[in-house]
Amino acid sequence: MQHDPLLSLRSMLYAHVAALSFAPTWVVALVVVVAAVVAAWLLHAAIVAILRRIFHGQHPYLQSILDKTGHPTRLALLLIALAITLPIAPLGADTKVIAARAMLLATICLIGWTTLIVMHIGANLYLMRFRIDTADNLMARKHLTQVRLLVRVLDTIIVMVTLGLALMTFDAVRQYGVSLFASAGVAGVVFGLAAQPVLSNLIAGVQLALTEPIRLEDAVTVQNEYGWIEEINATYVVIRLWDLRRLIVPLNFFIQQPFYNWTRQASAILSSALLYLDYGAPIDLIRREAIAIVEKSGRANTSVASVQVTNVRPDSIELRILVKSDSPGKASDTCADLREQLIGFLQREHPEALPRQRSQTIAALQQNDAAPGASGPHPGKPNSV
Repeated sequence: MQHDPLLSLRSMLYAHVAALSFAPTWVVALVVVVAAVVAAWLLHAAIVAILRRIFHGQHPYLQSILDKTGHPTRLALLLIALAITLPIAPLGADTKVIAARAMLLATICLIGWTTLIVMHIGANLYLMRFRIDTADNLMARKHLTQVRLLVRVLDTIIVMVTLGLALMTFDAVRQYGVSLFASAGVAGVVFGLAAQPVLSNLIAGVQLALTEPIRLEDAVTVQNEYGWIEEINATYVVIRLWDLRRLIVPLNFFIQQPFYNWTRQASAILSSALLYLDYGAPIDLIRREAIAIVEKSGRANTSVASVQVTNVRPDSIELRILVKSDSPGKASDTCADLREQLIGFLQREHPEALPRQRSQTIAALQQNDAAPGASGPHPGKPNSV
């Protein structure tokens, strides 16, 4: 006949407690509880030390899992040890009820805490397959954004459920909660209005994770500010602006308000550099020079898509140079270099291509023609043969 290990352990503990019958009951109870806590603590430390020795230098991610799960596993062993030893401790009926209530609360918190840690570990294991530090990182940013948003939403739900279950263990709070939910009057309206921002952001987080209007490191323009999505939290989004400022935007803004997302479909982006030149500007030479400048820049996957005259004005023409690159940062830097170097090229080689007032130009030509000894035809004067 097989013996129950738990019964054997309790029989042994009963024998040790009986050996302390000469001491006061509160001393015996204290000794039992302290012994259970010390035994659970030492057992946990021994198990963790053995696992660290096994995984040392071989599985760094498993070591990080040990670090994250150290506190909840220690609490679990403490609860198991107390659950085994408290029934044999010489405690009064009221004390045992309080201890059982405390054990129940600790178990509920442990379950919620463990659920959070397991969910975060699973999310990190899933995201290890994706790298965001590459040029073509659209798929990685997609999965990273979805997982992080869903994890934050689930964090909020798990904490709320755990807190609700913990409060429901108290009779007074449970009765108050039932009466509060039963009354569909002013209290329900006030609660609904107070929870509206939290619930709207919670729902917006789920919508963002499913529909993906933004992802981490997307280039966006929000409220006339250009930047990159740096963080997506449970209630707000942090946008890293081009001048290193941070724009904090509520999460539901991206569901309710329009904004620009420059990298919605792919990481590649077209950016433009505009130059305003004289009508006599050599477009073909500028086109060749622009291509040469981009090739010399050494930026990979960056090229000139087109050089076109996109508008004309009475005093100038608008020349647009489209630059295609695999990231917004490269495109912005390339356009800045193009403006600077093309202006220098025109100043050195073709100063006549720079914009000037047409009326001033015509007046200057007339003055040159009217000057003594000036060559060329004059109004009312025959050309020299």
